[in-house]
This record gives sequence, structure tokens and C-alpha cells, in this order.
Amino acid sequence: MDAWYTKSFGDDYLLVYKHRDMEGAAAEVKAMINWLKLPDQATVLDLCCGTGRHSQALAEAGYRVTGVDLSDRLLEEAHKTNSDGKIRFVRGDMRHVPLEGPFDAVVNLFTSFGYFDEERENQLVLREIARLLKPEGRFIIDYLNAPYIAERLVPYSEREDGGVRIEERRSLEDGFVRKRISIRSAEAPEQERHYMEQVKLYGLADFKRLLKGTGLLLDRIYGGYDGSEYDPVHSTRLIMTGHKGEETAIE
Repeated sequence: MDAWYTKSFGDDYLLVYKHRDMEGAAAEVKAMINWLKLPDQATVLDLCCGTGRHSQALAEAGYRVTGVDLSDRLLEEAHKTNSDGKIRFVRGDMRHVPLEGPFDAVVNLFTSFGYFDEERENQLVLREIARLLKPEGRFIIDYLNAPYIAERLVPYSEREDGGVRIEERRSLEDGFVRKRISIRSAEAPEQERHYMEQVKLYGLADFKRLLKGTGLLLDRIYGGYDGSEYDPVHSTRLIMTGHKGEETAIE
């Protein structure tokens, strides 16, 4: 049976998440620039770049950007916004990135982590980030805030978009937050499509444990792109910034 992420990131994904816009990505990148403190023309890897919203904003900020994603369909969309060819897009699995680097920074955004059932595979992603970074290279991991999500999970929602009904059912199962998506067109209601997405409910303590031995060290933790301090109860996001170095940062 194919893994959920090999099926979910296609045309219907673009429909379900089409509310994500370039303006929002630009605002998030503005915050990232302040946190990364990189020189102009620094090399940045956008790991799990999707349609390239953040890659584009990073390139416009003056960085040399490479975007990696497993989905051919999302990369196809990314190429459409890369008419000047400034960004290099590469298809690859985040556990085994087909690049050598090294990069000045690696960013992993919008909860593009915790996809895998086995913890060792999730930790492989962190080891890849470390491998791809220069010594003292910077990283950002933007993740959901597990306690906030667990407390406020919306079990069911539905909406219509251009004659298409989208239903989303969310649940907490086996340490994951899982979303089951049903999509039905008014023109062919009998042809309902179904998808499942899941991410591990990793909290800050889990990340500290996973990061041990990888060479990645946490420097600062934010609760949102507004730069607010992380609060496990009230923050909507868990945004971790750090660097590749010796084991001396946040414990």
C-alpha cells in the first residue's frame, strides 16, 4: 500500500489548500530573514517546498534558493512562478535528499515534518538537514504546536468551492493528528475522492530528544511569525530556529 504522502499532494491538494497565498509567504519570510541573519546571496534550501511560495519569497529577498519536494505536481506549480529561473527545484525525498550542499540555511516550513510512522525515519530528516548545512549553518523548523492542536482540534468541517464540496474530518490517533478529506464534485457526485494526511504530535520536548546527536542545536523558539515567545498552551505554532554546531545550545 502506498504511503499517504505519495497520493495526497496532487491536484486536489491544490484545491484544498488554495487559500495559501504569496502575500502570506512573503510576510513569513520577512520574519525568517530577521531570525536567520544571513548575508545577501546566501544559499538556502527550502526542504519540502511544495508549490514554491516560500522559495519565491526567499529568492526575492536576495538569497540563492533551492527547493526540494517529492510531489511532481507541486513542483510543476512551483516552476510556473520561477519564470526567471532563479530558483533550482529538485524532486527528492526529505529522508534522502539528492543534493550535497552545503547550504547556509535550511528551512522546513508549514508542518512538513513528522509524516512517517517510524520515529527513526522522522529523525532521518533532521540528520539530512544537518548533513546539508555548513558548519554553523542556520535552520528553521516551523511546526504545529501539539498541545494547542490537541486541545482545540476541530473534528469536522465542510465547504464548497466552485461546485466542489470538501469535507475534512480530524482526529487524534496513535500519537498522530490525522485528517481525512473527501472531495465530491456536483458534476459527478458518485466519483468521490478520498485522502488522508497525518503528522506526528511532536512537542518541544520531543524535538529536543530527536535533535540529540544530530548536530542541530536550538537557539530560539517562537510561537508564531509575529515573533512571540513560544507558549505551549496558547501559541498556534512551534517555530524552532538553530544552527549546526556543538552540543551547547538550548537544553
